[in-house]
Amino acid sequence: MASEIELARRALEMRRNPTEPEKRFWRYLSSSKVEGYKFRRQHVVLAANSIVDFFCPSIGLAIEVDGDTHDDPGRDGKRDQRLKDLGFFVLRFGNTDVMYNMEGVFEMILATCLSRPSRW
Repeated sequence: MASEIELARRALEMRRNPTEPEKRFWRYLSSSKVEGYKFRRQHVVLAANSIVDFFCPSIGLAIEVDGDTHDDPGRDGKRDQRLKDLGFFVLRFGNTDVMYNMEGVFEMILATCLSRPSRW
């Protein structure tokens, strides 16, 4: 289990060195472009001992952009379950979707945002 300091350090490093799909994805999410919903990049969720790629705190939406070298499905599934147990909703997209079908990805994110209740 990583310490709070270690998670914060790793999150900062990932924000400084995003993958190309993460850069493109952030252009769609930044500056409240999704109907005013605000997202954070590489957000630390201490209770789940995890870092999520993108997170909207107002509706508890965690979004992961998965590459070819991402964790195995079993490990990702356990991590997703920890987040769900905290009341979060998790969406996962592959790098290919982000690079070649961003409009479809964006539509799914928007629909999810509009369907989620506010946490505040």
